[in-house]
Amino acid sequence: MSVFSVGDVQLIRPDVLAYPLGVWIVMAVVAVINGGFREVMLIPRVGEYAGHVLSTALLVAALLVTSFVYFQWTPIEYAYVELVVIGVGWTGLTIGFEFLVGYVEGTPVSVTLGQYNVLAGQVWIVVPLTLLLSPLLFGWYLS
Repeated sequence: MSVFSVGDVQLIRPDVLAYPLGVWIVMAVVAVINGGFREVMLIPRVGEYAGHVLSTALLVAALLVTSFVYFQWTPIEYAYVELVVIGVGWTGLTIGFEFLVGYVEGTPVSVTLGQYNVLAGQVWIVVPLTLLLSPLLFGWYLS
């Protein structure tokens, strides 16, 4: 097992980070399904803004459940720094994926960035914050 360490302190075991990458892939699929549900079912019934808020809430709930289930059932005891790396990784992958999809669709970067504008009533920021904090919350709480 490879270990990044400083002195006698073990920091990160790269081999245990592959499992959370697989969990993120599941989360990405759930997010894509959620987006389809928002466009097809929510927005036509409740409108653009309410659909955005409901969809975000549903996605946050699904991400929390997925994270809880993973950390509940994994036999791996993660170190604090590994939980931070997992959260930063999940967040970075999600934001990168969002900008990549926007680029492929021809969405201007300013529009994608606008989704993070809380002062304009956007609530999307809760999703990356959930991804950032859920490994710390559940990884620590359930260990």
